[in-house]
Amino acid sequence: MPDHPLYDVVILGCGPAGLQAAIHAARKKASVLLLGRMDKSSLYWAHVENLCCQFKVTGEEMLRIGREQALGFGAEIVGEDALRIEQKGRFFELSTESGQAVVARTLVIATGTTRNKLGIPGEKELLGRGVSYCVECDGGFFRNEDVAVIGGHSAAAGGALTLTHTAKSVHLVCEKLDVAEALRAQILERGVILHEGVKPLEITGENAVDGLSLSDGSRLAVAGVFIELGAKGVLELAATLGLNLDESMKYVDTDKRMRTNVPGVFAAGDIAGPPLQIAKAIGEGCVAGLEAATYAKKIKEAQEPGDEEEDDL
Repeated sequence: MPDHPLYDVVILGCGPAGLQAAIHAARKKASVLLLGRMDKSSLYWAHVENLCCQFKVTGEEMLRIGREQALGFGAEIVGEDALRIEQKGRFFELSTESGQAVVARTLVIATGTTRNKLGIPGEKELLGRGVSYCVECDGGFFRNEDVAVIGGHSAAAGGALTLTHTAKSVHLVCEKLDVAEALRAQILERGVILHEGVKPLEITGENAVDGLSLSDGSRLAVAGVFIELGAKGVLELAATLGLNLDESMKYVDTDKRMRTNVPGVFAAGDIAGPPLQIAKAIGEGCVAGLEAATYAKKIKEAQEPGDEEEDDL
């Protein structure tokens, strides 16, 4: 058996799609782990008036009820993002912000879409010439260079750690670093230079990035600026798992059963494309949860006794 806790279904994202997937997968008696923080869902701060059978309800209340339902049906919920995802044989191994490792038979990606534009001078002009939205995709181009990562959540923290393996120096810029204490400690131990309590004002450079100006009046001489807001985004997930994206390169490509091109990986909600509406997210979460639980059951039924022990985990 795998060395780490094994779940039939691990769901990334604690918004309406993720919660609905957890509810339906758990009701089918699958072992379910839901990773994510409700307050990072775009629904959390919303006031909902256009959802069938609901009238003037807050998003926070909807998510609270959904969480209670998921727990009531037997799902486990951990309020952390996944920092690393790796496919190993028939399984998927994940590491969370606090360093916890878990293994999944199937994955449901319901992380939503990150509105990850800063809107500062130089961002648009220098995109692809030192400005990037994906450490996993572009980090290797900045070997032995000074770089900056902008963001205060798991995507930025995880990206900064990844860059420490190749970059000369790594700056992490944020108003507040809102991650697990274990992850904060790891960042500092790895030599990431933390600039907390400041905002990025301008990315500078003529034909390529040469600096980042901050709100405290300082300037970082860097060759690369990685904008990593929120949880692990669609580009990072695609690069890690080999997921196909749609033509816009913004959304994960799925079929009507919310299956991606990678067997055992499903996607639901905003990350699966427009319209970016709660009703769609809930419906797709239902389908993804049911399909993931069914897929996991078929995997277990097809395995001979002792088969799991042969997988290299």
